[in-house]
Amino acid sequence: MKTKLRTHSCGELRIQHTGQTVTLCGWVQRSRDLGYILFIDVRDRYGITQISVKSDEQPELYQLARKLGREYVISVQGTVAERESKNPKIPTGEVEVLPTKIDILNEAKLPPFLIENETDGLEDLRMEYRYLDIRRPKMAYNLMLRAKVVKAVREYLDEQQFVEIETPFFIKSTPEGARDFLVPSRLNKGAFYALPQSPQILKQLLMVAGMDRYYQVVKCFRDEDFRGDRQPEFTQIDCEMSFVSQDDVLNMFEGMVKYVFRQTIGVELPDMLRLPYQDALKYYGTDKPDLRFDCKIVELNEVVGGTDFGVFNSILETKGLIAGINAKGCASYSRKQLDALTNFVRAPHRKGSGLVYVKFNEDGSIKSSVDKFFTQEQLRKIGDAAGAQNGDLLLIVADKLKSKTRKILGDLRLHLAKTEGWIDEDAWSVLWVVDFPLFEEDEESGELTFAHHPFCMPRPEDLEYLYTDPKRVYAQTYDMVMNGNEICSGSIRIHKKDVQDKIFEILGLSETERQEKFGFMLKAFEYGAPPHGGCAFGLDRWVMLMAKEHSIRDVIAFPKTAGGRDLMMDAPAKVPNEALKELHIQVID
Repeated sequence: MKTKLRTHSCGELRIQHTGQTVTLCGWVQRSRDLGYILFIDVRDRYGITQISVKSDEQPELYQLARKLGREYVISVQGTVAERESKNPKIPTGEVEVLPTKIDILNEAKLPPFLIENETDGLEDLRMEYRYLDIRRPKMAYNLMLRAKVVKAVREYLDEQQFVEIETPFFIKSTPEGARDFLVPSRLNKGAFYALPQSPQILKQLLMVAGMDRYYQVVKCFRDEDFRGDRQPEFTQIDCEMSFVSQDDVLNMFEGMVKYVFRQTIGVELPDMLRLPYQDALKYYGTDKPDLRFDCKIVELNEVVGGTDFGVFNSILETKGLIAGINAKGCASYSRKQLDALTNFVRAPHRKGSGLVYVKFNEDGSIKSSVDKFFTQEQLRKIGDAAGAQNGDLLLIVADKLKSKTRKILGDLRLHLAKTEGWIDEDAWSVLWVVDFPLFEEDEESGELTFAHHPFCMPRPEDLEYLYTDPKRVYAQTYDMVMNGNEICSGSIRIHKKDVQDKIFEILGLSETERQEKFGFMLKAFEYGAPPHGGCAFGLDRWVMLMAKEHSIRDVIAFPKTAGGRDLMMDAPAKVPNEALKELHIQVID
C-alpha cells in the first residue's frame, strides 16, 4: 500500500503494528466527540481504522478534528496503539492510531444518504449518486468479489489452454430473440451496425479458424422490454471448445465453477447433478429448480379417480394433470393462511382455478376442502402417494394443461420454501439441466421457434426426427442452475451445413433470408468446421448469488434502472439535430 501519501490502508493495521508510525488516507466515516476525547473512523475500500485525539494532550489537533465532516478526505499521520475498548466486529478493532498530524485533503458536502452498509438511501437515489454508493463497504466488497471471480476464471481457463480473444462490438444484426441496439454509420448512408447480443456466431467461426479453445469476458447488449432484474448491457464469460462431446463441456466448466468458489469464497462444491429438462419440469415445475430444499411435485392422476368430484373427473377425461406438493409440518395452517395460498394460485399471471388442500393432522385425523367428495380412506391413499405423514399439508392443483399445473406448483413450492424458512441461505444448489427441446411453439402464432438459439445440435438419437417430426427433437443443450437461477447456458453446436440448412428451413427462413443473415457462416461451414460446443456464463447474476445479493444492480459499478436509464449521467439523452443530420437520421414523433 505504500505510496508518497500513505504507508498502510485503513483495513491493514493489526496488534503486531503497535508502536509503528503510519500514515493513512481515507474518508471520514463518522466522528464521536465525548468532550475530553474525540474518535474518528477513517474508511477506504479496505476497511476502517479508529483515530483517537485527546483534548488535553493535543488541543490544536483536537480543534481541527472537531471541524471534520462526514466524507471529508483526510490524511492522518500517527502511532499505532492498542485500543482500551476493542471492537471484535472489524479486523482493525484491536488497534487505533494516535495522530501527530491531520491534513484535510478535500472537504465534502453532506452526502444525501448514509455511507454505511445499512443505508437510508432508496435505490434510485443511490444510483443517481453511484460514486457515493460504491463507498459503502458492502458495495466495495461486491465489486472486489466480482474482480476476484474474473481473475479466478482467467486463471482456470488459461491453465486449460484457452485463448482469450476479443470479438468486435460493431457487427451485423442477427435474430437472437430480442431487439438489437443499432448504431448508424456516418460513412455508409442508411446502413447500421448492431451491438452484439452475444458473440455466438463469431466464436463458432473461431472454432472453424482452428483456435480450438476460446474465451472472452465480454459486454453484450439487448434492447428488450425491461422486466425484473435485466440490464440493457451485461457481461458474459463466453467460452467455446472444439473436438468435444457434451460431457467434455460439462466437466470442463463444472471444474471452472468449483475452482472459482474455492479461490474466492473458500467453498468446496460437490459434483453437480445432471437433471434432464423433462424431469426438472415434472418434479419442480421449472427448468431452474432450487434444490436447497426437498418438496417434489407428485403426480396424482392414478389415485384421485373413482369419486363424485367433478373438477378432478373433467381433468382426467381431458388427460390433464392433477398433482400436488407435500408441505411438511404445515397441517396447522389456518383458514386465513390457506385462503392466502389459494389467492397465490389464482393470481392473474398464474390463472389457477383453485387449490385443494388435505390436512393430515397430528392426531391422525384428516381434514380437507373436498371432504364431501372423498372418504377418509381415499384421502389417506392420496396422502400415501404423496408421502404425507401426520402434521403435513398436501396442496393439490389441477388443470387441463399439464404445463400450467406444473408451473403453478413450482411457484407454490418456492413460495412456501421462502415463507416457511425451508431454505438454508448458506447452502449451495448448483446443477446442470440438460437435454432441452430444440424447438418450442410461439404462443401467439403457433409456429416453431428455437428454444435456445438456431445453432444447437440435435441429440444423435433424435436427428432422424428433424426431417419427420421436429417437435420430438431434443438438443444437446444445457443450463447451469445456481440456487434457482440460470447462470450459464450452452450447447453442442451444429457444424454441418446440411443440418443447419434444415433447421433454418423449419424456422421458415427462405434461401434469400439465410444468405442475407447467415451467408458468411454457412460459407465457413463449407471449409471444414470441427465438432464444437461451449457456453456463456452470466457474470452479473453469478456474482450476485455469491455476494448473497438480490439484485444484479448491486454487483455492477454503474447499472441502469429497470427502465434502462442511467440516473447518474441522465442517459439516454437527445442529441442536436446537426448530429442526426450527419448520421442521415431523422427523428419522427
